[in-house]
Amino acid sequence: MDFLTSLVNSMPGAVAQGLIWGIMAIGVYITYRILDVADLTVDGSLGTGGAVCVVLVLNGVPVGVALVAATLAGMLAGLVTGLFHTACGIPAILAGILTQLALYSVNLRIMGTGTGGGKANLPISVDKYSLLVSARYVRALALNNPIFVLLVFCAVLIGVLYWFFGTELGCSLRATGANQHMARAQGINTNVTIVLGLMVSNGLVALAGGLLSQYQGFSDINMGRGAIVIGLAAVIIGEAVFGRIFHNFALKLVSVSIGAIIYYVVIQLVLTLGFDANLLKLLSASVVAVFLAVPYWKSKYFSKPVKKAQKEDAKNA
Repeated sequence: MDFLTSLVNSMPGAVAQGLIWGIMAIGVYITYRILDVADLTVDGSLGTGGAVCVVLVLNGVPVGVALVAATLAGMLAGLVTGLFHTACGIPAILAGILTQLALYSVNLRIMGTGTGGGKANLPISVDKYSLLVSARYVRALALNNPIFVLLVFCAVLIGVLYWFFGTELGCSLRATGANQHMARAQGINTNVTIVLGLMVSNGLVALAGGLLSQYQGFSDINMGRGAIVIGLAAVIIGEAVFGRIFHNFALKLVSVSIGAIIYYVVIQLVLTLGFDANLLKLLSASVVAVFLAVPYWKSKYFSKPVKKAQKEDAKNA
């Protein structure tokens, strides 16, 4: 009975965190699935968003403006990665690692702005500042409940992205991810679309970082460590659960958000069962590895003999 009570009490917090990380996972989805680029900048840009948001709020800036500034800071990080990749010829994964490494120092400097030197952790209290979301109200039946606020936030964000990727520029970005050579043949400047995709992705990640720092009440220099694994887990879980049901682009974005919620609910369930919290990163990596391997295992070991024969005939032809 104590187990069920503890689990039920922890569910609102898990759902709220899942919604925040769902925004971050949508950013990962843009690079991983749409743009087909391996971007590791997100481990740094999440912390950048949190640092910018908290520092601005502490210095008297309205929280809405602070979130916009956090998003722009993340887009700037994506721009740097994009220029490393397109203008300098550095492979995307290495470009992301370089930017992520540089952002550690940048984030320290940001958190020291107006606070007296570089700081690794900056607390922010909902008692002193009008924060958009806070873990304190996660069980309250009121409009300031972060679950309600984040649901509205995610719905608006998905609507805007659905509109954007339906525009000519958004379709150019999707075409670049599908086939760069064909996109260039159609007159699309693929370098520009790659940079744009990285900017949009890291802008969303930084926005999630700003929301997360408000929710948990602090910004930390290490808050983005392992973020790419959580983002990938949300994307893979969402595709595995809803891939056969959701075919519309907007619904695919919804499935990513739901995948993040499922991930955090499962994590909370495992923790309630007594799992060692120090092994959470190992658990996250294992979950992603399994979900990535399942499609391969299905095609290799569980596909029908007829399909295997057809594949062999296609290869021989």
